[in-house]
Amino acid sequence: MKQESAAQTTLSPSPSPAPSPQRPREDGDPQSLWIFGYGSLVWRPDFSYSDSRVGFVRGYSRRFWQGDTFHRGSEKMPGRVVTLLEDREGCTWGVAYQVQGEQVSEALKYLNVREAVLGGYDTKEVTFYPQDTPDQPLTALAYVATPQNPGYLGPASEEAIATQILGSQGFSGHNLEYLLRLADFMQLCGPQAQDEHLEAIVDAVGSYLTKQAVALV
Repeated sequence: MKQESAAQTTLSPSPSPAPSPQRPREDGDPQSLWIFGYGSLVWRPDFSYSDSRVGFVRGYSRRFWQGDTFHRGSEKMPGRVVTLLEDREGCTWGVAYQVQGEQVSEALKYLNVREAVLGGYDTKEVTFYPQDTPDQPLTALAYVATPQNPGYLGPASEEAIATQILGSQGFSGHNLEYLLRLADFMQLCGPQAQDEHLEAIVDAVGSYLTKQAVALV
C-alpha cells in the first residue's frame, strides 16, 4: 500500500479525453460527483454514495510517502499512508464512488476533515477507468498529498517503511491493518491490478516478522 518502476495493468484502453465535470448548482456543489479512493477509502468510505466502481487511473503511482499523526500514527511515531505520485507510466487501482444531490455536500464536508484537515491532502481531478468499462472513463475527485504539506515524509526503502508501519498506530487503528487491507483489496481486483511498491512493503513486513519469530525460538 516501492525509486521503483510503476505498476502496470493488462487492461489497455486507448487514452480518452477526460469527460467534462458536472455542471455546478447555484450553491457551488455539483449535482453529481465521482470520488476516487486509493487508500483507506477503498474499504472504508464512511459517507453515503449512490454507486461505486472498481477501476484505475493512469499517470499516477501509489506510494507510502505521506506521514500520518492521527489516523494511523501519532506525533511521536507517525504512520505511513499512501499518496499519488505523478508518473507518466503509472497506473493506480482503487474505487470510485458516485455521490448525488445532498450526498455531495455531506461527502465533501466529511472528506475535508478526514483527508484535508487531518491528513494534509489537497484535491485534484483525475480520469478514472472503470474495470468493467475502461472505454467509458469518468472524471473523479482525488485527494493527493503533495511534498508541500507538513506531514509529507517522501521516499524511503521498503524495509524502512515496513518498520515504521509496524511501530505505528492511531485513532483509526494500527498502521499494519491499513497496509494489509489495501493489499487484500488489490488481490480482489485480480492479477492485472499490480502494485510493486505495495507488494514489496508487504514482503518486507513478512520478512521482519519472520526474523523476529525466529529470534524468539
